[in-house]
Amino acid sequence: MNRTVSEVSAEIASTASNVEIDLRTGKRSSRSTYLRTLLPLVTGAEDGFAVNNNAGALLLALASVPGLRRVAVSRGEMIEIGGSFRLPDLMAASGATLVEVGTTNRTRLSDYEAVAGSVDAILKVHPSNYRVEGFQEEASYGDLGVLAHANSIPFIADVGSGLIDETAPWLGDGERTWLAGEPGVLQTIASGADLVLFSGDKLFGGPQAGIIVGLADAVERAAGHPIARAVRLDGSTIASVCETLQMYSDQRVLEIPFWAMASAPVNTIDTRAMAVLDGSSGGRVVDGASLPGAGSVPGATIPTRLIELRGAADTTWTALAQHDPPVIATRRDMSTFIDLRSVLPDDDVLVAEAIRTVLN
Repeated sequence: MNRTVSEVSAEIASTASNVEIDLRTGKRSSRSTYLRTLLPLVTGAEDGFAVNNNAGALLLALASVPGLRRVAVSRGEMIEIGGSFRLPDLMAASGATLVEVGTTNRTRLSDYEAVAGSVDAILKVHPSNYRVEGFQEEASYGDLGVLAHANSIPFIADVGSGLIDETAPWLGDGERTWLAGEPGVLQTIASGADLVLFSGDKLFGGPQAGIIVGLADAVERAAGHPIARAVRLDGSTIASVCETLQMYSDQRVLEIPFWAMASAPVNTIDTRAMAVLDGSSGGRVVDGASLPGAGSVPGATIPTRLIELRGAADTTWTALAQHDPPVIATRRDMSTFIDLRSVLPDDDVLVAEAIRTVLN
């Protein structure tokens, strides 16, 4: 019987484990040995390991480049991530000097070519929490990989949200349109990036972590850098990342909670919503859109069906939030909305109980 990621993590956290012992030899080993075996299988990279979050992965990747002084990055990719952490500040902490190229909305390959001979690395950062539309242009991962290698400098790609394969073969043809434009780790590795960085949660679907994959020598330099010790993962989180990777390698992606939710058919959600309401007055089921959020696929939505509780939105929302267990909804246009796409089916009964309590 397959265990969930949370069950594996809880077991490792609450019992004894062989976090740094090789059971085959009885000798001390690295806590990341199995992780570094799985990552190449799933991502197509030569090697990989993980740290505490993607900001830590970027800091470590930059700090581990030999002789790094100047890094080229597009002005359109000078991102600010959650908690007001800004890319320029993070880069400064690594000891690198930022070399801005292009403009906010258009950065061509020629902009990178103009500085390639005077920088020590090229960095491309996917803006996973905003989107530039209209009159815009950016250099491709493939072109930047060729340019970097022609100038004997590394190309580092931060793809952010951790979509493993941009073709998302685990989804049906009509289910992946919301992923359009989101770079995949497999494709970015194939484009020639020396290091690819991404989050362990979000579209990857595991625990919070920052994952670094790429060429073996580049990954080994990062793993052996002193900063790696400061941002390393604990044993239970490593187990969670490994369990998620096994789901990808075993083609069990739709068992990952995020992908189970994202792939749920609209008619299934509609049936669940009607059962939760069970004819309760003051509620109805309406068309809506699920927002993936969490710093991934900005602006994209997935069609869904919503439970709408009409009237006194602030009062209703507060009552749901104070219920035991709390139910967190959204408010707009004087109504409160619940999206069962973000609720595990086994928890529908809890949502139904909360709604009945509030409506009564």
